[in-house]
Amino acid sequence: MRTARRASNVEVPSFLRQLVKETEKMVTFFFKGGTADTIPEEEDSCDEDDSMPSPYLDRPILEKHISEGGSDLGVNYALASMQGWRAQMEDAHTCMPQLKGELTDWAYFAVFDGHAGNTVAQYCSRNLLEHILATGGVKADNNPEQVKEGIRQGFLDIDRHMHKVSHRDSWERSGSTAAAVMISPRYIYFINCGDSRTLLCHDGKVVFYTEDHKPFNPREKERIQNAGGSVTLQRVNGSLAVSRALGDFDFKEVEWRPQTEQLVSPEPEVCEVERTPEDEFLILACDGVWDAIGNEELCSFVRSRLQVCNDLRDICAQVIDLCLYKGSLDNISIIIICFPGAPQVSQEALQQEAALERHIDMKVEEIIQMIKSKKEDPDLLYVIKILAAEEMPGLPPGGGITSKRDCIISAYQKHISSKSQEPMVRLFYSN
Repeated sequence: MRTARRASNVEVPSFLRQLVKETEKMVTFFFKGGTADTIPEEEDSCDEDDSMPSPYLDRPILEKHISEGGSDLGVNYALASMQGWRAQMEDAHTCMPQLKGELTDWAYFAVFDGHAGNTVAQYCSRNLLEHILATGGVKADNNPEQVKEGIRQGFLDIDRHMHKVSHRDSWERSGSTAAAVMISPRYIYFINCGDSRTLLCHDGKVVFYTEDHKPFNPREKERIQNAGGSVTLQRVNGSLAVSRALGDFDFKEVEWRPQTEQLVSPEPEVCEVERTPEDEFLILACDGVWDAIGNEELCSFVRSRLQVCNDLRDICAQVIDLCLYKGSLDNISIIIICFPGAPQVSQEALQQEAALERHIDMKVEEIIQMIKSKKEDPDLLYVIKILAAEEMPGLPPGGGITSKRDCIISAYQKHISSKSQEPMVRLFYSN
């Protein structure tokens, strides 16, 4: 496995800074500094409190943590994560493209999206698989019902264990969603607890994706109300934005209720999908991705990039950048897992991409010349605005003009005669 980091200390565009400031103001005013996933229940006042730490930064941390790997099973993967606008990095992950012992033809991948701290997410990234395998339900004979029950029991076991440890060691009151897959020779087991999400792209289409566990979903709302809670502001007791999670033990303190009947349940939904030669790739991502882009859009974007780029790490990084500039204010993590049936780089796609970039170069030059003819200085933001308003065939599906920012920057720098705009280039797009 190779790992890499990409860093930048540049600032970001004023409109994004203004967006995050307005979002922060709204959160602080109504909820007195609660995080995106949790809002303190005990806070009733709507007065602003400058002493409460902001859940957002003045500018995002753009350093990317990137890794890749593969196995003899024909499964290749890449991971990318970025802290972004959030004050802390609370995501964690696990990538095991080939398990050991009698499960050497199995793989396991997971994304954990922490909230109110990263302790639970980090602990689960290190220990969840061990708890699943300790149940004895995951066997090489590949009995789907037995495997699914083993996975479910593993989640309950680790949550019960963490509950005890959190009291003993005075853990922070954090929690974490979990989106994972276990890949056997015959099946893909989709595992979901919370609102991170996993999808399978098969023959160019999304053929399966996990359903988010939100408090306002009828089944989730019924459990919450049966446990004596309420769903207010689409949150559990007006505080937690997910109805299933590991950790969050403040919502699991009714001793006589089973784990699965508490206000917040640690029980995952587990589904098996039989593998086929047409399977192309899996995507696991936290809600920092899904808040910015939909299932079909992301599937189309990744598929189009696989046809013009043979570096899976770079495609993961492109997805993160795309989500950032589509307005994601959360930590952003994504794992892309490719099967042998995934699209390959093609000459036709490369030629189409080259033609698109020539067209963008030409349009940028035209816009700059038009601006100069009005005796005005070329402005990158204005150039982008005009490009976004035009019909431009051949843009990456799901990505649009935003996904071609590197090409736009290159063309912009090429065609401006003044150096005065170079800081704006860095301000807007550098990563």
